Amino acid sequence: MTPEQLSLAIRGVLADAVTSGELSAAVPDEVRVERPRSREHGDWSTNLALQLAKGAGIPPRQLAEVLARRLQEVEGVRKVDVAGPGFLNISLDAGAAGELARTIVEAGTAYGENTTLAGHVVNLEFVSANPTGPLHIGHTRWAALGDSLRRLLAASGATVTSEYYVNDAGAQMENFAASVLARARGEAVPENGYPGEYVDGLAKVVLEQRPDLLELPDDEALVVARDLGYQAQLAEIQQVLASFDVHFDVWFSERTLHDGGAVEQAVARLREQGHVFDADGAVWLRTTDFGDDRDRVMVRQDGVPTYFAADAAYYLSKKDRGFPEKVYMLGADHHGYVGRLKAIAACAGDDPSVNIEVLIGQLINLNGAKLSKRAGNMIEMRDLIDWIGSDAVRYSLARYPADSPLNLDGEQLRQRSNDNPVFYVQYAHARISRMSRLAAEDGVRREDGFDPTLLDHETESVLLATLGEFPRVVGQAAELREPHRVARYLEELAGKYHKWYDECRVRPESADEEITDLHRTRLWVNEATRTVLARGLDLLGVSAPEQM
Repeated sequence: MTPEQLSLAIRGVLADAVTSGELSAAVPDEVRVERPRSREHGDWSTNLALQLAKGAGIPPRQLAEVLARRLQEVEGVRKVDVAGPGFLNISLDAGAAGELARTIVEAGTAYGENTTLAGHVVNLEFVSANPTGPLHIGHTRWAALGDSLRRLLAASGATVTSEYYVNDAGAQMENFAASVLARARGEAVPENGYPGEYVDGLAKVVLEQRPDLLELPDDEALVVARDLGYQAQLAEIQQVLASFDVHFDVWFSERTLHDGGAVEQAVARLREQGHVFDADGAVWLRTTDFGDDRDRVMVRQDGVPTYFAADAAYYLSKKDRGFPEKVYMLGADHHGYVGRLKAIAACAGDDPSVNIEVLIGQLINLNGAKLSKRAGNMIEMRDLIDWIGSDAVRYSLARYPADSPLNLDGEQLRQRSNDNPVFYVQYAHARISRMSRLAAEDGVRREDGFDPTLLDHETESVLLATLGEFPRVVGQAAELREPHRVARYLEELAGKYHKWYDECRVRPESADEEITDLHRTRLWVNEATRTVLARGLDLLGVSAPEQM
């Protein structure tokens, strides 16, 4: 019996009690069950009686006793206790609990998928680093968290589009072009330019594609240096992200907003909404009406649109492309953007509490990491991957909340020991895989038998209950935008598996021992655990090795 099935059973007995007139209570759409903190309190627990007692007009414990009596008759339920003011503690019989192993194995990678966010259409924007230099450690954190969140949203029923906003317009691109051209000419990078050996590499690429660059007039040469240098730098960003197993559905160019007139159209649309005004020769958006600390300039006195105007146009683009929910994942230095982006949403006629969500990530420090010689005073993403490995980096960044500053130990992340969380979880998967191979050599085959009533060891009930939690953990992680919940769950699951492995034999102890249904049934449990570990690691973008 899965937690979902138990939830439906509880709802069913409540509905029957209401229909029979024994209770007068509202039947909720969903009944939540949770694992008790102590195994002595059963396999599952619910506080449903406490939730409904006031509306039912009876004490919660009395309501709980009615439900307990009826639940006791449900097939697969071994015992129901009423605890405290009205908690229901439910113990399943071994057969009902053990049936979960077969359910998981037969579901395969689909186990864990849920409908928590069914019907939600989400645009998820993350990383969005300027195409004027390489990705650094801060971008790496958002790449890990953003892509994990994308996977979790999809697994929880949402229709999600991942998007990278390419800031390829404005003064930064002019400075970038001047830097590339200067290095191509063998000159020093101009003031406000981009230093770093990577600019020399971009200059070399531009010269290879346009040998006549140095013969062109300055205006034309700057355009060539900008466009070709930008293309080369963006290609490198895409390649590095791909090596990190991060892929975007949409690469959106800021320049298209300007070239296609979208910025001007955004100003006009917001003016029609009644939120644009003219003052001091500039065009403003009255964002203070919606909680921003000051009104924002959209068009300067010289007629040049601001970055804020492009932000407004970009938001409207997302809205026009059919995304009711827009999630922005921004770095710590963008904290001031929260109010203004929500104000843009309100000015566009949206509900800032529903249609836009801004997540701010905190800074990260990695002890032992070397600054990039190529990029200057930064830790490059490509160097992190080469040094520590994609799996260790992704897992380590995903296992902490985005809003918590991080100080990680690079050498520890490289260690193959149980002190390294990613190794601990991956090792559990490899151990399970090895057990499957050895069991096959012994002639233990799942398809030859399955008797869940035999799974009566304490470690088996604990392990099965933990496996049953996986869909809820995935749905909650997606809903709360917290991938770290999956990582912490996997570590707990790995620990429960190791304890079970130490106590319960899957294989015969000797060649003379008869292979029984207990061995075969435990092999189902072994495979169910492997399935969940592999799926959980995949949701974090981490591999599940079969050998280590």
